[in-house]
Amino acid sequence: MIQVTAQTLGGHIGQEVTLDGWVHRVRAMGNFAFLLVRDGRGVVQTVLEDPRLVEGLNLESAVRVTGRVVGEPRSSSGAELRVTSIEALSPALEPPPFDLNKKALEVKLDAILDHRSLSLRHPKERAVFRIEGELVECFRSYLRGQGFTEIFTSKIVAAGTEGGANLFPIEYMGTRAYLAQSPQFYKQMMIGVFGRVFEVGHVYRAEPHYTSRHINEYLSLDLEMGFIESEEDVMRMEMGFLATLMGRLEETCAEEIALLGARIPAPQAELPQITLAEAKEVLRQRFGKELSEEDDLDPESERLLCQHSAEKLGSEFLFVTRYPISVRPMYAMPDRERPGATKSFDLLFRGMEVTTGGQRIHEHAMLVASIKNRGLDPEDFAFYLEPFKHGMPPHGGLAIGAERLTSKLLDLENIRQAALFPRDIKRLTP
Repeated sequence: MIQVTAQTLGGHIGQEVTLDGWVHRVRAMGNFAFLLVRDGRGVVQTVLEDPRLVEGLNLESAVRVTGRVVGEPRSSSGAELRVTSIEALSPALEPPPFDLNKKALEVKLDAILDHRSLSLRHPKERAVFRIEGELVECFRSYLRGQGFTEIFTSKIVAAGTEGGANLFPIEYMGTRAYLAQSPQFYKQMMIGVFGRVFEVGHVYRAEPHYTSRHINEYLSLDLEMGFIESEEDVMRMEMGFLATLMGRLEETCAEEIALLGARIPAPQAELPQITLAEAKEVLRQRFGKELSEEDDLDPESERLLCQHSAEKLGSEFLFVTRYPISVRPMYAMPDRERPGATKSFDLLFRGMEVTTGGQRIHEHAMLVASIKNRGLDPEDFAFYLEPFKHGMPPHGGLAIGAERLTSKLLDLENIRQAALFPRDIKRLTP
């Protein structure tokens, strides 16, 4: 017997096939019945000429359906299944806590997250993670095509990449260790090995925020590249990735994008950029918002700058560059042409920062001095500093928050909607 899925059903018209899935909806119509079966990629309409076959079949029961495929132009797959037999593989013991066969889950986000393994069965909830998975796969494939090597670094570390702030401490064999905030130290060290590296992995920030844009564990898409001329090389690499991503999502996730009613930006070869000082001037002149030289951009500023970029610069993306030394990590390269500034950037998208990056310090003495200027002891970072004594080239990199980018691409209200099992100050389960 031919095994099919919701995606492949239309290619088997006239054939006897088997489909595995879950009971999504049942409608008895007298002498026949409709049974909607949902698998991991879609929903298939099946027709039963003997309605007794669905008697006692509860919603969400796992079933195996056998029948003949016939053409049906009103179906998304162009076909439906005329059922000859149904096998209940695992009957549902009770109804789910919400209606999974409605167009949208009509419950609050907390209820959706409390029952996450069930809410993800809803086609719209599931579609988010089909798209997020494609985003991550595109990141991997694009960078491999650019000569990058994927690495896998430890998430248990002895020191923080940002001077020990916002770290989760853990007990490790009788000593203090931490969950990694970032693979930053390791990916820089690997520049001396591979030249170009990337990593996809979870990172941890012990920030006591409870907002729609923060979670304490998130998936970070990191890259680091050596032998650069400036941070502009890193920005161009991200622009290439984003342009590729937008085209790929429209091609591979068209069904999910339509289901969510999402609007994916058109690919752009170049994205606009302004310095932080210029950004603050835009905020002052256009929106009447005053920020001091020491202030970083707050969420409202990011939203206003994205509005400005969309309306005046023709892009929903905007690079903001030249952040001051005081708000950047110890490894950020100072800008010799602008004292007090760094050769760093953020990428804003639809009102939120989704990327942080820049050129790094590659000279040993300069990096040691930067560590000391933060009130830190270079001896605590000896393992990190070692390769900088042995020919580290000019390099730079970035980190993209996968959940943030996904949530903005899909216009989700809360970043938790783009996290399978989000972790925040109130949620440790499921």
